[in-house]
Amino acid sequence: MLTRRHFLKSMGGLGALGVSTTAYGFSAPVVRLRVTRYDLSPPQWPAGLKLRIAAIADLHACDPWMSLDHIGEIVARTNALKPDIVVMLGDYVAGHRKVTRFIPDAEWAAVLAGLKAPLGVHAVLGNHDWWEDKEVQRNGQGLPSAGLALEAVGIPVYENDARKLSKNGQSFWLAGLGDQLAYMPARRFRPGRRIGVDDLGATLAKITDDAPVVLMAHEPDVARRVPSRVALQLSGHTHGGQVRMLGWSPISPSGQQLAYGHIKMNCDVVVSGGLGCSIMPFRLGVPPEIVLVTLGAARPAVA
Repeated sequence: MLTRRHFLKSMGGLGALGVSTTAYGFSAPVVRLRVTRYDLSPPQWPAGLKLRIAAIADLHACDPWMSLDHIGEIVARTNALKPDIVVMLGDYVAGHRKVTRFIPDAEWAAVLAGLKAPLGVHAVLGNHDWWEDKEVQRNGQGLPSAGLALEAVGIPVYENDARKLSKNGQSFWLAGLGDQLAYMPARRFRPGRRIGVDDLGATLAKITDDAPVVLMAHEPDVARRVPSRVALQLSGHTHGGQVRMLGWSPISPSGQQLAYGHIKMNCDVVVSGGLGCSIMPFRLGVPPEIVLVTLGAARPAVA
């Protein structure tokens, strides 16, 4: 069976040989950085509330592919969009070993602290943030060091939590789901099974009125269970398959339906193609992107 890991390693080998000039991992990621915009008007969202959300996903900080300078440029480009709120969707730490340096959590977090928005910067963690913290994996509990680093610079990390925010006197809820793949298989767990720390029911139970809801969830998979009470789900994780051709991702860890872009389910779902790389420092047809979602817009979604 062709796995995502084997496929990306094969494609990465081709990219290393210079076969394709559209491979993004082997040149400075910021050179290809784009802003992908979605103008959405979900039925659950009040027409009079216009909200600009900038979403950053899957940095995978490491030298040379996602250096502190690259992250600084992403911060500057995000701030230039003048969003009302910034959400960060997980996987800040490196997801492969083809690096010259693993950037310590405190260093990349200090750069992300430069993100600015009137309604703040908010974060969830991703599977690699959990997997790379060996102590948390061994103990089976605790917040990974990536989360501690974000909180140390004043960026709240949501673990099955929800907070009520408002713009121009109109309220909405921002909810954040715990990671769905937090724990790697271990002897104390059933072989081959990954254990999540997500609790969708508990998260939504913290919403105490009928104000609209935006949900942050690193893996998009939960969208199949998210009720229509939620207006928008924002996710990363897939990297758009990391290889995408003619609108199709040969390998997607969350399935083809949730590989990339704007998807209509019980709620609107936007899956970011992310910024960094996992398994191999290689992208094809999926340039690194900052996502800008405007809710309450009159126009349909724009990819």
